[in-house]
Amino acid sequence: MRSPAGAATRSGRLRLVVIQALVFSLFATLGVRLYYLQVVSGDRYHAQAASQSVRDIVVQPQRGLIVDDMGRPLVANRTSWVVSVDRTVLGKLTDHQREVLLDRVAGVVGVRAAAIDKKLVTCGDPGSVPGVCWNGSPYQAVPVASDVEQSVALRILEQPEDYPGVVAEQQSVRAYPRPYGVNLAHVLGYLSPITKGEYDQAQEDGDRSVNAASSVGRAGVEKEYDRWLRGMPGYKSVAVDSMGRVLGDDSEVAGQPGDTLVTTIDAKVQGVVEKQLAQTIRTARQTYDEVTHKNYVADSGAVVVMEARTGRIVAMASQPTYDPGVWVGGITKSQLARLYSAKAGDPLLGRATQGQFAPGSTWKPIMTVGALNNGYSSGDHLDCSSGLQVGNRWFKNYESASYGPLTFAQALQLSCDTFFYRVGLHYWQKYGSDPQDVHAKDPLVAEAKNFGFGSETGVDLPGEASGRVADRAWKLSYWKAMKGYYCSMDEKGTAPSPFLKLFAHEFCLEGSYYRAGDAVNFAIGQGDTMVTPLQLARAYAALSNGGTLYAPRVAKAIVSPGGTVLKRFAPAVEGKVDASKASLRYVDTALQGTPKVGTLAWRFGGFPLDQVQIRGKTGSAEVYGKQSTSWVASYTKDYVVVMMVSQAGTGSGTSGPAVRKIWEALYGIDGMKVDPSRAAIPGTTPPHGLPEFMKDGSILPPGRTPEKED
Repeated sequence: MRSPAGAATRSGRLRLVVIQALVFSLFATLGVRLYYLQVVSGDRYHAQAASQSVRDIVVQPQRGLIVDDMGRPLVANRTSWVVSVDRTVLGKLTDHQREVLLDRVAGVVGVRAAAIDKKLVTCGDPGSVPGVCWNGSPYQAVPVASDVEQSVALRILEQPEDYPGVVAEQQSVRAYPRPYGVNLAHVLGYLSPITKGEYDQAQEDGDRSVNAASSVGRAGVEKEYDRWLRGMPGYKSVAVDSMGRVLGDDSEVAGQPGDTLVTTIDAKVQGVVEKQLAQTIRTARQTYDEVTHKNYVADSGAVVVMEARTGRIVAMASQPTYDPGVWVGGITKSQLARLYSAKAGDPLLGRATQGQFAPGSTWKPIMTVGALNNGYSSGDHLDCSSGLQVGNRWFKNYESASYGPLTFAQALQLSCDTFFYRVGLHYWQKYGSDPQDVHAKDPLVAEAKNFGFGSETGVDLPGEASGRVADRAWKLSYWKAMKGYYCSMDEKGTAPSPFLKLFAHEFCLEGSYYRAGDAVNFAIGQGDTMVTPLQLARAYAALSNGGTLYAPRVAKAIVSPGGTVLKRFAPAVEGKVDASKASLRYVDTALQGTPKVGTLAWRFGGFPLDQVQIRGKTGSAEVYGKQSTSWVASYTKDYVVVMMVSQAGTGSGTSGPAVRKIWEALYGIDGMKVDPSRAAIPGTTPPHGLPEFMKDGSILPPGRTPEKED
């Protein structure tokens, strides 16, 4: 008889064997399955995994608007069909397939295949062409054509098998609505793709608002306020197959549109200013110059309209100009060459802020303030003779006119050169008759610097020129810089003309000397002194407002996409003119006579000067080898209007009519009547569709209400 213990042992062993058999069979089954997946079907599954992947796409933000001070859009955005090529997909094609595809794309978008090929090369790689190569992410499709017809875009989208890796999508690009026909190119500026260096710097700074495919501001307010306008890019992850076809969205981080820049520009006044400047240049080119015996060249010009008590820019125009739209979608080589062409007049150079010109007689009010604060009085009389002998040179009055003894006021109104020659000569004889004394006192030079000349105004536009006050220190530094050139010309006898031969000899020996002739030339805005039209406008604004120098401003406010005012730009005081109130009042009163009885009177006949009290000064600056520069600088207690046209003749003769038209536009003058609603601030009515953030009038100009467009 078997014991119960033995039976139990045998039963336990049997169960263990069964369990072991089950475990073995499970592992065997798993092994077979793994073998099937990895060996038998491995290639198929690997191919399926490789056939799709997730790719990150940068979604460029919509750039902020730029509007005038009444909400009229100066720069907006529009949608453009853009065709791009995915280089990842392109790299999987054979050379023949790649060539066929690029030829096919070139045929439908109207761009040569070779040009497309150059755009697909990463900047820095062999064969890359600066300005053409791709500077963005290697995983981003490369734009090869913009503003393509919608039918072309749809053809690409509907036939993906014929255009593997080719993407057609709508993107936001800059648009220029041109209210009242304005151009405003030098104020607005333009965009171009970010450079590798700029992108690398942004990465180091942790700036996430730009990416390798961003476009950034290059000039004007587009550059100055780029960080506000550019917005924040979004990012989208999409699943794509091996041929680059999008299978679906994986995830998305929304971007943020750029902020709106509200400017101080009045588009209505700007339109008048641009029209008058262009017309003045056309008229000058049809006018015969009695001095050079040919028509005026009139090769450039500028107008600045500024609020005298704030420094805000109401209008600013320069000629030659350009169409900022040429930068949209990429500029061609021929277009770029023209913008930098001296023959075309260097259209990229904004004459209002970057052009530097001798101020001529518009300089005399500044010299008068200097004289009245340094020994002269308003009751002094000086001879306005036909000429004045200074050293071995005869300095003549304009057209050799002679008016006898005059006061400062009369000399300003008649623009007498010899009167101011005597002022300049007096100070040279009193303080600086040693021509080598670089530290000699000069009250007129000091007054010019006191009014901000020789320094940047601080305008919120990049690339401003500082002008030049040609004092003794400047003349010494210029001589040191140029003596090698002129001494070599003198020694070798290579001067191209008798004048330059004599000049080179004298310059080599005594070019650093500040002589009496330099002093008298300085007193009438001639010689080597140069100013920008904006500098002159700011100085005349100081005459108007009692001596305050404002930093000129184009920006008024920054507004978020949701309508919140993020930042307001208050008038910025840069300094005060160190002069007596009496001297400023005297000059202010004297300049009221210029449009009444002085050099502007023949251009302002019938103008209601009793209601709109315009002060003014004309100028005709002589330039060696060129025709004279026409100037008119004028102001009221509200505004300053300065106009300059180079190589165009006299101030009143050439620029006078246009300046009058601008004043009529500012004050709404119709014939002999003044519209009182416009007598304080230009432009009274905004356009339809005024943005919500402006409807409460919080950032509208004083005296304006949001009404319908006239």
